Amino acid sequence: MKKRLLLCGLAFSLSLGAMAQDPLIQYVNPLVGTRKMGHTFPGATVPFGAVQLSPDTDTLPYAVNGQYNADVYKYCAGYQYDDPTIVGFSHTHFSGTGHSDLGDLLIMPTTGTLQLNPGAAAQPETGYRSRFHHATETAEPDYYKVKLEDDQILAELTTTTRVGVHQYTFPQSDSAHIILDLMHGIYNYEDKNVWTFVRVENDTLITGFKQTNGWARTRTVYFAMIFSKPFRSYGFANFKTYPYKGFYKRFDQTKNFPEIAGEQIRAHFDFSTNAGEKIGIRLALSPVSTKNALENLREETAGLDFETIKKQGQAQWNKELGRIKIEALHRDDLINFYTALYHAFLSPTVYMDGNGEYRGLDQNVHKADGFTNYTTFSLWDTYRALHPFFNLVQPKRNSDMIRSMLAHQRQSVHGMLPVWSHYANENWCMSGYHSVPVIADAIVKGVGGFDVNKALDACIRTAGVRYYDGLDAYLQKGYVPDDVRPNSVSTTMEYAFDDWSLAQAAKTLGRMDVYETFMKRSQNWKHVYDASTGYMRPRLSDGTFRKEFDVLSTHGQGFIEGNAWNFSLFVPQDPEGMIAAMGGEKRFVPHLDSLFTMHLPDKFFEETEDITREGIIGNYVHGNEPSHHVAYLYNFTRQPWKTQERVRMILKKQYQPAVDGLGGNDDCGQMSAWYLFSALGFYPFAPGAEAYELGSPAIKKAVLTLENGKTFTIDVKNQSDRNVYVSKVLLNGKPLKGHSLKHSDILKGGILQFVMAARPAK
Repeated sequence: MKKRLLLCGLAFSLSLGAMAQDPLIQYVNPLVGTRKMGHTFPGATVPFGAVQLSPDTDTLPYAVNGQYNADVYKYCAGYQYDDPTIVGFSHTHFSGTGHSDLGDLLIMPTTGTLQLNPGAAAQPETGYRSRFHHATETAEPDYYKVKLEDDQILAELTTTTRVGVHQYTFPQSDSAHIILDLMHGIYNYEDKNVWTFVRVENDTLITGFKQTNGWARTRTVYFAMIFSKPFRSYGFANFKTYPYKGFYKRFDQTKNFPEIAGEQIRAHFDFSTNAGEKIGIRLALSPVSTKNALENLREETAGLDFETIKKQGQAQWNKELGRIKIEALHRDDLINFYTALYHAFLSPTVYMDGNGEYRGLDQNVHKADGFTNYTTFSLWDTYRALHPFFNLVQPKRNSDMIRSMLAHQRQSVHGMLPVWSHYANENWCMSGYHSVPVIADAIVKGVGGFDVNKALDACIRTAGVRYYDGLDAYLQKGYVPDDVRPNSVSTTMEYAFDDWSLAQAAKTLGRMDVYETFMKRSQNWKHVYDASTGYMRPRLSDGTFRKEFDVLSTHGQGFIEGNAWNFSLFVPQDPEGMIAAMGGEKRFVPHLDSLFTMHLPDKFFEETEDITREGIIGNYVHGNEPSHHVAYLYNFTRQPWKTQERVRMILKKQYQPAVDGLGGNDDCGQMSAWYLFSALGFYPFAPGAEAYELGSPAIKKAVLTLENGKTFTIDVKNQSDRNVYVSKVLLNGKPLKGHSLKHSDILKGGILQFVMAARPAK
């Protein structure tokens, strides 16, 4: 065994003690959304952290006999509340996505006979997994604790931005083990692991990397891992053999051999422990190298014990949560609000080392110059409310996110901004080019920190890549034909909205030729509107509408994650034109009313796994994002009180402080951002516009501390569960005309006062 290396004061000091709960942290429940829909993860992370360390509760494969395994959908975030066992604790997760990847570098402590297979959930004793009970489980921002019942080990987790910090309290044992599973992953399958490489540097330090081919097809994660005490022995198991092994076959690589490489590897590190002895592990990630991972480990945790790291992480959360301080009618409202704020600040995630280096889309190493580089851009979801929310409360961070998108565009061989990107990869998930409204919204609202004209040029180039997703036909015909792309109608409508937002940015920058071009394109939604039915409808290349068509079905009707009933209302760039096309207000309002009151039978969404009964009110599908602006459409009629009524109903029915309290996937914070805006009383109806549409606030008071040093207060008079209607709105003491609020007025600071009533102000 080599001499143990002391890493610049990185020695562990494991101590007992608990941090007093802060008034804001106590309202966050990371377990919300961990059952059924929602798929959030309950583990430890700091705001926007690169490490999102959390328990994984099963090992279901993505495919069985070559066919998609529908049960794997429950494990998008790795953790499923109803499961009785924990497989281990991995370092990377998505929160609330409808697809998945990640689950890297799983660690599991055990005692007794060494087992290098996770075993079966029904018989956890057949592997290294363990039973657990929610009674001994604690989940807080940047802290997770659980008792692993089978081995009587107390597991505790906390993090820094790039380091996962583990603390395991063992019983007395001469056969204690730490399992490092490099095979494990979320949405795993036989050939997902491309290669792994591990080095035992000394008796406390391990380094290596793992490369996978999944949702991100070329994703490499480097790591450095240090133990708080020397292990007495170690070994590897390679679960995939090869016909040619070179001359490594002369060694026994299974026991105390200091390196291994292969596709399917698990490692074990062996200890003797006294009763109550703590073994600490710190595992740092890097997108670039093990050298950088080790540097991240030193810079972020050297000289700090577990409790100090936990305290610092929770202080970061308190700072972020403190950007908005509210008073509410009920404690549940406080939990809903601050848990939503917590979820909104989980992603996008930091994707660079402490020295600024990161792996780019071209797979080369780049350095972020003057900004923080981010990844995990679920833009089909988050352009709607999450990024506008950042423009309000986190403009500096959103500016860095846009600079990250622009770096992506420069590195892209297609010259395109991100569609859905993570870990130096574009996975092309969903439709549209929704980086464009993110950038446009920032330009229109005056968020600085990036070259706005170069950003607009990147938007224009992205909107002109003709081989992307039916765009050539869209530019030729004004719509995507149904015989060209299966989601032809929704793709046409999304392109049209993105084009409108691009036009607004161009107008702000005085580039009127661009404005006129893209405003014309923004009217292309009219080409898929069928006046004979009153719905958007799939259209063929010859100009005719498809004959077989069901406005209620969510499957095979030309729409992505929605039906024609809901998606036909997706014209936020021109609601007046849409209402006129649908027969005017007298026909439109009863039509919109019926969306919320009709019954949608299960057969119309049973083939769509991310839509369930919990996310539906009538036929209004709040559990999927294309409907998120719909309740605010009444503001464009003479019955705006119905917006107020519907918003309060949705807030109450779709958000509850429970493990099954989300009516749909949180989708990297979009569902939560809808809640935050709507609870405050306004919503970004059309990102790329300066105006927010007013609704009905669900809080009593809120104070927003803005980055420009100003405060904006929302004061709600006569608030109650019954008083959902707004009788009067005052901005700085003066009546606010109409039903909208300007972003620039918020930035000036001041007081927005709502006066509530039990009856609508007709």
